Amino acid sequence: MASADLDIDRPTVLDSPHPEAPITLDEPAAKTLGFFDQVGLWGNLGVSLLGFTGAFVVLQPLGEGTAKLTLAAALVATVVGTVLGTIAVGLAAVPGARTGAPAMVLLRGLFGARLSYLPTGLNILQLLGWGTFEIVTISSAAHQLAPGLPTWTYKLLAGVITTLLALRPLGVVRVLRKYVTVAVAIVMVYLFVQLLRRPIPSEPGSSWQSFWPAVDSTLAVAVSWVPVASDYSRHSKTPKTAFGATFVGYTVTQVACYALGLIAILTVATDGDTSHIWGAFIAVALGKVAFAILAIREIDQSFCNVYSTAVSTQNLKPRWDRRAIALVIGTAATVLALAVNIENYSSFLSLIGSVFVPLFAVLVVDYFVLGGAGRWNLSEAAPARWVMLFPWLVGFVVYQLIYPGGVAWWATMWGDIAKWLHFSVQTWMSASLLSFVVAAVLTLALRLVVRPATEASTVS
Repeated sequence: MASADLDIDRPTVLDSPHPEAPITLDEPAAKTLGFFDQVGLWGNLGVSLLGFTGAFVVLQPLGEGTAKLTLAAALVATVVGTVLGTIAVGLAAVPGARTGAPAMVLLRGLFGARLSYLPTGLNILQLLGWGTFEIVTISSAAHQLAPGLPTWTYKLLAGVITTLLALRPLGVVRVLRKYVTVAVAIVMVYLFVQLLRRPIPSEPGSSWQSFWPAVDSTLAVAVSWVPVASDYSRHSKTPKTAFGATFVGYTVTQVACYALGLIAILTVATDGDTSHIWGAFIAVALGKVAFAILAIREIDQSFCNVYSTAVSTQNLKPRWDRRAIALVIGTAATVLALAVNIENYSSFLSLIGSVFVPLFAVLVVDYFVLGGAGRWNLSEAAPARWVMLFPWLVGFVVYQLIYPGGVAWWATMWGDIAKWLHFSVQTWMSASLLSFVVAAVLTLALRLVVRPATEASTVS
């Protein structure tokens, strides 16, 4: 790595017996997270209230009025999509563990310092939105448990707790590993036992026809964590530990979460009302206690979004105090949750997230295949690598042609472009997989015509 890179050879153990994340980018990252710490983190992130309701998309990936998958097809699609997506998250965690750099700072090596501001800005925008969305989700779950209080009180409480947790991220990871992971595992097993006591009916007309779109839906959820993976793996004791813990923790729990949602849909929430899934959990014996644990655990999702927004911002302002940034971001997310109907923003958030699938492909090929690990410059003076924007852009175009999302005007525009290109989407096409492959192949092809030395001399 260039001499101007982050100094990862500096001591990484702080004075405290339990070091916290560094305040600025000038400070070293404490390498204190072991395998089970990270399994606890990613295991909890794999379980989500949104994941339970997201099982509707897996079961009927082409939307209302279309044929559903069989339960077997939906379960296999969940496993395939989750495994592929979590491999991506695990690989994205490795550079952070090797360098001690957070995710958006790593993009300086891929694009150059100033060009990295583009994906950083998009990441900040999506993380702030998802943080807000999670606060709304937590408050909705809490209100369903205890409707006596107005929803705004739960939003305010969830926002305050989220913000406080973001101030001490490594402490939160240790708590997740020691206490929350065990409680969540017990709750999940208990709910499985209770729901499986009901017969699971077969769906008339169900088939395997929409298998790949279903794979795409779970893959996309897992891949959504790629832009933040190194924010946590930078504190891993080894790169191998970072990859293994991420893969094991997230894969097991996301598959379990979606499987539980699928069973709840087929046995209880058969009318397509997502709130009935939560109601199914509450209705079983001791269901309120079980669902309360899941609702409280959801705060780890909002905490990660707020903390990673703060760390991403430090790519723009390396010497800003991450605690002050987290306070501002947490407050902003809480205010947005109180003032904005974030439900209408979810499709836009998914659209922003789609830009990171082809970006990850470019990163993987350049870092792991083409030797970026040995030549990436992560300094604030890293020169621009304009050529790396090309495969990212083409991969994004492929993604949108296959699945432009739910923003009406955007989807209409890409539908018109597809007609102009005489391009027809087939049921076997996966937007995530195909955009990844196209971006990866183009990155490899560019290396044949653009020498690394030429790129390194490009002025920023």
